[in-house]
Amino acid sequence: MNMKILFSLALLFAIIAPGCGDGGKPPKDGRIRIVTTTGMIEDAARNVVGAHAEVEALMGPGVDPHLYKATQGDLSKLTGASIVFYNGLHLEGKMVDALEKLGRSRKVIAVSDGLDTSKLRRPAEFQGNFDPHIWFDVKFWSGTVRKIADEMKALDPPNAADYEKNAVAYMARLDSLDAWVRAEIATIPKEVRVLVTAHDAFGYFGRAYDIEVRGLQGISTVSEFGLADISSLVDMLAGRRIKAVFVESSVPRRSIEAVVQGVRARGHNVAIGGQLYSDAMGAAGTPDGTYIGMVSANVNTIVRALR
Repeated sequence: MNMKILFSLALLFAIIAPGCGDGGKPPKDGRIRIVTTTGMIEDAARNVVGAHAEVEALMGPGVDPHLYKATQGDLSKLTGASIVFYNGLHLEGKMVDALEKLGRSRKVIAVSDGLDTSKLRRPAEFQGNFDPHIWFDVKFWSGTVRKIADEMKALDPPNAADYEKNAVAYMARLDSLDAWVRAEIATIPKEVRVLVTAHDAFGYFGRAYDIEVRGLQGISTVSEFGLADISSLVDMLAGRRIKAVFVESSVPRRSIEAVVQGVRARGHNVAIGGQLYSDAMGAAGTPDGTYIGMVSANVNTIVRALR
């Protein structure tokens, strides 16, 4: 029996066992407990709830959510939560069944449910599914903040005014960030405004900020790349004399290093322009460990390398 089945059975038992779970009600210590899957959602929730709740993410810095397998420790956190927020759109591919089972006993919310589906990307190579990397369009991501705020107001009406005030203030900061990103990316000459990374996580970023995006792997890191994929990127980089490519904090470097070696063999000295945060933020307690800090760090790295 594989680990996914074992985890699902354990979670189901925890849900239906007598005395397990609190039905989504705040715990006796008075603080609502929120569990999120990714750090980006954790940061959004923290900005909405302030001191009214404790928030914890299952996935830390450098963790790839496409490949993440929940642990027994995660089981305890999930079943002890008043509310769970996850990305949805198959980002947490190996956890979907468990999250759906958990939703039978408490609030389990996909933050992507708050977005306009007509604006979701549906790349042909992703088998008809939506691109889950919604946080790379800052304005679009702001819709998940609204979703979190609305869910928290329904869960905890006495503090609804604070949740609304916090959400509005944070969304205003995101509006400013969106305008800054747009202005910064525009400083890169159009002919070399090409973002090449290990996997195709930056599609929303490219669409929102007018930068061509190429990924060696597909939307999910579960997909494999081959010699043809490397060759195609090498041809493009060498032919257009692109200055730099980028590694990702949650994806091994070897794939991009193979591309760099291929380009250099063609006589063009492409550089690794730096490390980008794609599916995970930086370390907790650092500027890059916040959503705004993560986006800012990415943009600074991209502009410095390509301009």
